[in-house]
Amino acid sequence: MSEGAAMNKGKIKELFTRLARGRVWVALQFGLTLLLILLGLAWTRLPDKHAWQVFLTLLIPVLLATSALELQAGTVRKFADDDSKRVKLVWGAMTLLVWIAVGAAAWVLLDWCDDQIPLWAGYLNSRASAHARATTFTYDHIQHALTALEWILRWIVLPAKAIPYAAASAQWGIRLPWRRVIRLLWNWRWWTGVVLTSLVGVWLPSQFINKTPSGSVSAQVWAVGFKLAGAYLLAVSSWVLLLAWWAVLFSPRQAPPTEEALVAIPVSKGPPDRELKAKADIPPPE
Repeated sequence: MSEGAAMNKGKIKELFTRLARGRVWVALQFGLTLLLILLGLAWTRLPDKHAWQVFLTLLIPVLLATSALELQAGTVRKFADDDSKRVKLVWGAMTLLVWIAVGAAAWVLLDWCDDQIPLWAGYLNSRASAHARATTFTYDHIQHALTALEWILRWIVLPAKAIPYAAASAQWGIRLPWRRVIRLLWNWRWWTGVVLTSLVGVWLPSQFINKTPSGSVSAQVWAVGFKLAGAYLLAVSSWVLLLAWWAVLFSPRQAPPTEEALVAIPVSKGPPDRELKAKADIPPPE
């Protein structure tokens, strides 16, 4: 087995070790996230006729958001190594708001780009030659390419760049280990993990959710329910695996250098002892 394959095997083994170590938080990711979603849906149905109802309408979103932030921060901290310099959980969770704001701003920009894709596709199509407009650079081809590029920026590039900073903030607040974060951003294993989890957690659910159900009304209801359950399980599983993969790659522990490895030397090797050799040449007394 090559050195690279052995290293990858070791990292995958460490991934499952960290998942087992944080199994309580993994269970909370599946159970508590669903509970928070249901509570959020119930919050939209609250009346606001009385003062106490208005107070609950304002208080519940704060409690739900705080619980969601602490869930993510606690999961990251359990997967990662404890260097005894962590901030409190509540402060680590609050610093996630900074990176959520950055991601939201980028998301709004990508939404604007999404709205401009038909216009850009028409412009690029008009700039191509007549033969290219009819074969390669057709309006549909350009629109599909720009849509795929926007999807990559939204679901791969943005998470790959934002998650390492946010996960580090969950542990150390504003005192980030910038060099370690930047080093991770140049690690091809991290990008591979983001690509795989994005495909499984985002692209795959969209394929069977967008498919129109058929059959009776009851069959369609069951089909929609199974689709939503499958999409939820895939999305949360991909998210948990990505956080654990970040913890594996962000760990400062490394293998010892090869030059420090001990090498066995045979006892027979070494400078010959001339005195012992001379004694051996003298014949014993009769």
